[in-house]
Amino acid sequence: MIFFVIQALYFFLPAYAANVAPVVSGTLFSYPIDAFCSFRGVRVFGENKTWGGLLGGVLLGTLVFFIQQVLYVIPFFHDLSLFDYSIMPTTLGFFMAFGALLGDLVKSFVKRRLGRTPGSSWFPFDQIDYVLGAFVFIIPFYMPSAALFLILLLLAPVFHYAANYLAFTLGLKKVWW
Repeated sequence: MIFFVIQALYFFLPAYAANVAPVVSGTLFSYPIDAFCSFRGVRVFGENKTWGGLLGGVLLGTLVFFIQQVLYVIPFFHDLSLFDYSIMPTTLGFFMAFGALLGDLVKSFVKRRLGRTPGSSWFPFDQIDYVLGAFVFIIPFYMPSAALFLILLLLAPVFHYAANYLAFTLGLKKVWW
């Protein structure tokens, strides 16, 4: 069971990378994705969803997947893998990363509609949005098991809070949640 959890974490590295990259890359090109537009009087996504964050996250997630493909020939990484990376297209990493970030955008859209401010905590949706988004986008390439989905869904809050606390400690985020 523990080895399967480690395999699940390794499998999901592109989505994890995509999810944390915007904290840094979003400041490099900080133009908002919603271009300051509103829907029913409220910003579509808010200030924190930027083109730099989206592009940086997708690029980093895709790069992580590509590295996994390269490492697949090494027996340790071959055994760690849930599928054959040598036959999977790199676009799987792209879609996993893009899906993770799109899941976050959808959640932000809903948060704005519910009157929640950008950066405010919304448990458990802040923690699982990227997992749901990534899974929706990878299904055309790879059908994950229910056990894999459940493990990643349950671990998402742990990684969310750990990553946010680290970003807060490094001065990259204003709040730790």
